[in-house]
Amino acid sequence: MHIRVMKMPHIPTWLEMSLHLLLCLLVLCTAAKPPNIVFIYADDMGYGDIGCYGHPSSLTPNVDKLAAEGLRFTDFYSSCALCTPSRAGLLTGRYQTRSGMYPFVLLTDSLGGLPHSEITIPEILRGQGYATAMVGKWHLGYGANGTFLPTHHGFQHFLGVPYAHSQGPCQNLICFPPNTTCFGGCEQDQVLLPLLRNEQIIQQPVDFTQLEQMYIDFAQSFIADSVECGKPFFLYFASHHTHVPQYAGEQYAGKSPRGPYGDALMEFDGSVGKLKNALQELGVENNTLLFFTSDNGPETMRMSEGGSSGLLKCGKDTTYEGGMREPAIAYWPGHITPGVTHEMASTLDMLPTFAKLAGACLPNVTLDGFDITNLLLKGNGSPRKTMFYYPSSPNETQGVFAVRHGKYKAHYFTQGSISSGSTPDEDCHVTAKLTPHNPPLLFDLESDPAENSNLCAQGMTADLQQILKDIKRVKDTFEKKMKFGESQMSKGTDPALRPCYNPTCSPKPSCCRSS
Repeated sequence: MHIRVMKMPHIPTWLEMSLHLLLCLLVLCTAAKPPNIVFIYADDMGYGDIGCYGHPSSLTPNVDKLAAEGLRFTDFYSSCALCTPSRAGLLTGRYQTRSGMYPFVLLTDSLGGLPHSEITIPEILRGQGYATAMVGKWHLGYGANGTFLPTHHGFQHFLGVPYAHSQGPCQNLICFPPNTTCFGGCEQDQVLLPLLRNEQIIQQPVDFTQLEQMYIDFAQSFIADSVECGKPFFLYFASHHTHVPQYAGEQYAGKSPRGPYGDALMEFDGSVGKLKNALQELGVENNTLLFFTSDNGPETMRMSEGGSSGLLKCGKDTTYEGGMREPAIAYWPGHITPGVTHEMASTLDMLPTFAKLAGACLPNVTLDGFDITNLLLKGNGSPRKTMFYYPSSPNETQGVFAVRHGKYKAHYFTQGSISSGSTPDEDCHVTAKLTPHNPPLLFDLESDPAENSNLCAQGMTADLQQILKDIKRVKDTFEKKMKFGESQMSKGTDPALRPCYNPTCSPKPSCCRSS
């Protein structure tokens, strides 16, 4: 861009040159202004759960519109098929094995949490002047005096629940209509579910009839305050939907043909629409990257009250495609061309991508993510060519359970899960014990995303042998460089760590309530 200054006879040359320089700097600063980032994270949402991914009765007009106006991914992966490890992978850009966020998930009274040595997305963005806030489900640790909460990992503001909303006695959750029970399992020996603002409990138990609107109000205020201050912002909106127990506020309860699950999905979809509208109304939509995905696949054991993997095999807590391949949409008007991409990408790629957009340097640690900026903004191919599938309880002896390299996926171990039960496919059930495969099961995911036809069972050709050699080489190279961090879940538990509105009350946990 050329800056032209009209020369006036009474303006000294030095002043004219200074004015020209100042205007040039102003243009450069304006052009280089980093984008705002809104990351919307569903919970236990399956690949086939929303309308734009093929579900016939899901009412998700806002997400569907986002997909129509943005870039929809068909081959997008979480780093794990379970809550805690997948969230660690997202925020650090590293497989959960490196940070020690395994096995399984953190409990309400776990001693461990996301190590403070790990560098997170909000920490990187704060270094570039971003305002940072998180709304919703954390599940990366609570710890003594809240030492593992989001405010200790780069978030300036937090409103949410420190763990899964299923980790409590669900008959005490307040749902709509009044005096009804939310659908789902209960953990009777836990404290009533707490709602925190930053590090303070403001409500216990949570009022689920108002929760989603509280989240939206908080998010809208954060966005508005950031815009007023002229600061770029990062909002991590980690919804509890569509994890059990299902709930929805008055506006959505009983409105979906899919029952309680559909009601929860509708409320979540409504939140997506409200966030998008807030960006529009505040005039920052064209300078905001909005990214939508889910932490892992659906809990099919819930049957109609759980999610759908669509055409993919199995679901939550498995290394089949239904466990880790997720719906994903990137939206940024004027920057991202609407369409569908079959390029491979992952939540692991968010940290390096957001860092690039913000003009930040990458942390001096081993990253498993790739910068996909050119895929998003230019439609180029993805730098990600490989995805490694760890189980929720990994170990160094077994290593990765499966590897996708290009269009081929090789399973070295398979195992079912209780979370993926109640489907006709017995490979998904908890009765499907850990099974090694030599040669590995091999699938062409372009022609067979449902993993129905094991290519090796059709006869071992020279071409198949070469494919397996190539995948094994990639696997071996990766595993040689993988250093497992100390397991945070193996640090044990302490009931005294359970969040309590009145820490000195008795008897616990029943006395831990705000009213």
